[in-house]
Amino acid sequence: MSTIHFIGGEKGGVGKSVFSRLFSQYCINNSIPYTGFDADQSHGTLSRFYQDYTQAVNLDLFESTDKIMEAALEQDQQILVDLPAQSERFLDRWVDENGVLDMASEMGMSFVYWYIVDDGTDSANLLENFLTKYTDHLHCVVVKNKGCGSNFTKIDNVLESAFNHTDKGVWVHQAVLPELHSETMRKIDELNFSFWGAEHLKDTKPHLSLMERQRTKVWLKKAYALFGNTLGGIIPNR
Repeated sequence: MSTIHFIGGEKGGVGKSVFSRLFSQYCINNSIPYTGFDADQSHGTLSRFYQDYTQAVNLDLFESTDKIMEAALEQDQQILVDLPAQSERFLDRWVDENGVLDMASEMGMSFVYWYIVDDGTDSANLLENFLTKYTDHLHCVVVKNKGCGSNFTKIDNVLESAFNHTDKGVWVHQAVLPELHSETMRKIDELNFSFWGAEHLKDTKPHLSLMERQRTKVWLKKAYALFGNTLGGIIPNR
């Protein structure tokens, strides 16, 4: 059955949309059926880079958010939802008032929440609140984004606490997203390149230089390994 992936984290600027783009490209490269939903009405980054695979969703409206479940039931696929910052209250309402987790369990669907963090105190506090609320109900993968910090001690302390509670620890996983050179990342976005385009396009003008493409290739290889290793451990028979 389908798996619904929420790409979130309450704090802004931690790289949620970059992660969503990576996940989209990973699915495309590996011929994995997927549908993307862009819930970030302010930026619409996923829709911008992967418009052929993505549709907008408005978390304020049940009728719009319901499309997520409808797509998951329509066919077996990976459902990717790019959440904006400070969206947890909208997700809570949709899940609680519609019995979404119970319905998914009955239908054989699974949920994975990819919680993207930087190395700040705000991320650690918000993560702790989230794990207290949700880790008995869905798999949570805490992704430490090296592009937004280097000292994740505060995050590690929160994770250690979760792992020490066996009822929660089995649902909590962690991964590290490596950093891409900031100027190369800026140029990819400026050129409106998908990550496939960033790695391969060299005959268009302008384009990335040889070494910029090489840096991107190495970074993508590491990022895709993150998905393969993590998904293999939490989604049986993927």
